Amino acid sequence: MNETFLLIVIFVFGTMIGSFLNVVIYRLPRGKSVVFPSSHCTSCGYKIKWYENIPVFSYIFLKGRCKNCKTPISMRYPLIEVLTGFSAVAVYLKSGFSIESVFYFIFLCLIISIIFIDIDFRIIPDELNLIGFLTGLTFSLFREDFSILDAVIGSVVGAGFLYVVAYLYLKLRGIEGLGLGDVKMLAFVGTYLGWFGSLFTIFFGSVLGVLLGVGISLLKKKKYEGQLEIPFGPFLGVASVVYLFFGEKIKDFYFGGMM
Repeated sequence: MNETFLLIVIFVFGTMIGSFLNVVIYRLPRGKSVVFPSSHCTSCGYKIKWYENIPVFSYIFLKGRCKNCKTPISMRYPLIEVLTGFSAVAVYLKSGFSIESVFYFIFLCLIISIIFIDIDFRIIPDELNLIGFLTGLTFSLFREDFSILDAVIGSVVGAGFLYVVAYLYLKLRGIEGLGLGDVKMLAFVGTYLGWFGSLFTIFFGSVLGVLLGVGISLLKKKKYEGQLEIPFGPFLGVASVVYLFFGEKIKDFYFGGMM
């Protein structure tokens, strides 16, 4: 099969999964089933037909509006579909058709869902963290360079370190700086990335968060005093994805070939 055609097929498959992620992102934090009822307009309840639910293309064909009530459809829907499509392609380019690719893609789908849910609701559903934790442990059984013990240690180190930070922040400042959802997220991420990947995720995620906070403060032309309420999950998510694809290079750079 032609490589370009294969990448297109993988991308299309990814957008289809992205369409399901849109359902998860919208329904899960609202306590709704991600299976029933079938896709429908959230404004008028119009049941969306299959040909009106084709990833990306249906959005373009419908001109970004519900066919029935003409309510605008958020641009986020095709964005998530495209993002998931590129994630599928990236995983294939990294690991080809392999068991690793299956679990890496699951990881990215969970991260995408967590990022957008945390942006909207300031929560990270336990269901997603639990799925991530269990699949990470399962993945470790198939990995040659990563045992289940490595997965457990990564989970404990990541979650434990972030929990201590959250506890100290609460004691020193008297306000909650991190939610337990972030801690549980690191328990999941650690099973995939190990102890060093967990610490990198926390460190790099914190750097990204600080940079955004300072940037927003500068744009608002006021002194940054840490009063901005910014969800931490998206930064942890981005940092974990960076490590997923560049972890070996990051490790080699940090340890200078000692590991």
